[in-house]
Amino acid sequence: MLRHALLSSLALLVAGTATAAPAQPESTVRYTFDGPSPLADVSGHGHDLTPVSRNGGTFGTVARNGGKALVFPPPCAQEPCPRIALRAPTTAQLNPGRRPIRFGASVRLAADQTTKGENVMQKGYSVRGSQYKLQIDGLAGRPSCVLVDDRRPDIHAAISGVGVADDRWHDLECRRRGTRLTILVDDVVRGRATLPADLSVSNHIPFSLGGKGSFADNDQFQGMLDDVWVQIG
Repeated sequence: MLRHALLSSLALLVAGTATAAPAQPESTVRYTFDGPSPLADVSGHGHDLTPVSRNGGTFGTVARNGGKALVFPPPCAQEPCPRIALRAPTTAQLNPGRRPIRFGASVRLAADQTTKGENVMQKGYSVRGSQYKLQIDGLAGRPSCVLVDDRRPDIHAAISGVGVADDRWHDLECRRRGTRLTILVDDVVRGRATLPADLSVSNHIPFSLGGKGSFADNDQFQGMLDDVWVQIG
């Protein structure tokens, strides 16, 4: 009887171990834009943001889900236009190299806030170094995920088949694992791309939200932004 009880307990323990959900990696960086310091990295890793702006560019806040979201400058048709990006200091901790990476944000963009290109978040540039990026492009406001290798300049993009410029909140997510790059909109896969197996993203460029910088061709994000996060590994 004792032997039977021990075997039953062992079987339950093994079954519980086999069905346990794998631990998710903690966020490398996360911004909720809530609290007294809205630009603080709440992951605890210290990647706090600092604005860089030109021509009076600034951000505002609006209430959302008991906290706050950021509001970026509206579209501007005549220069000089307000420009602003939010930057974290450059760090190797935000370089995924060849490792898996997931990153995402919640966005709200109206039909009259679309442009040819708006950068939600990015680390690096496509023309030099390397890059990972989440952007929203064109009149339809179609989001896409972009990866560029640190040795080859080819741009690899997973483009969503649906737009998000409908003045409602949408959750966007990019996933890179091995040779697959995927974009999800509201937890639904909307686009994929195939990557070189050895594609690596590693650069000395600051991590940025809302644009490449404060210069004229900064691909300024025009809408509302909340809950930005990156997981590496």
